[in-house]
Amino acid sequence: MSKPTSANRRSSSGSRRSAKPVFTAHTADKHILYQMAVQAPDAEIQFVDKTFKRIRGRMASRVREDFCGTALSACEWVKTRSTNTAVGVDLSGPTLAWGKKHNVAALQSEAQSRITLLKQDVRNPTAECMDVDAVLAMNFSYWIFKTRAGMLEYFKSVRESLAPDGIFFMDHYGGYEATREQQERRPQKGFTYVWDQAKYNPITGDKVCHIHFEFKDGTKMHKAFSYEWRLWTLPEVRELLTEAGFKNVTVYWEGDDGKGGGNGVFKPTLKGDADASFICYLTAEK
Repeated sequence: MSKPTSANRRSSSGSRRSAKPVFTAHTADKHILYQMAVQAPDAEIQFVDKTFKRIRGRMASRVREDFCGTALSACEWVKTRSTNTAVGVDLSGPTLAWGKKHNVAALQSEAQSRITLLKQDVRNPTAECMDVDAVLAMNFSYWIFKTRAGMLEYFKSVRESLAPDGIFFMDHYGGYEATREQQERRPQKGFTYVWDQAKYNPITGDKVCHIHFEFKDGTKMHKAFSYEWRLWTLPEVRELLTEAGFKNVTVYWEGDDGKGGGNGVFKPTLKGDADASFICYLTAEK
């Protein structure tokens, strides 16, 4: 089981040969490691951009990234076009501050002026978060809402935040290995990423996961990130989106590369393969 990570949807644009960085548990920054191992903002934003245009016949310009963390995707969005603006929303002040210092500050000054980071609950958006073309809830962070009532409340607030023709973008992972208590290690440049599905309760759906990092010098960063989620199924999420008032809830399934892996191309479908593990996207139209 590979996840949660965006590895299967990562573009190849950053594959130039370069010396592997030297990391240790004492010197590494966990946010940098996370961005390297888990996130693929270029591929993610490309999917959002192209899919919105295909559905609505126009380009999106204003997006909101919920559970934005270090706001890497929001930064990628404002880099895409000079007319794009983004709002990043998260409850973690220190994480937002890190993103502002390392990701927002790395943008050109003009682009920095087109991104806003807010520390607030995604269920209670302020005026700055309203009337957006798209809301993004990626890396499965919306699973923090463990009840139908809580998830429905969030979905309804997203719908209210969208422009009249706005679209809600999400990702999802599942498959029969999603319920297993197991660890998977995946080598990265200069370290090993460990996805740890530590606990799963089949009665409630509660799931506890951790991310660890291991380094060549033998040191380890244990529980660099931890998540307490409910493992939602695709039918449940689709039904709740419809109940919240969204139209045309669509699942985008990844194609096969012919070698047992994904090809990075996600297409709308009503039929998916019974894979051990999968990653997909969803769109829900206002």
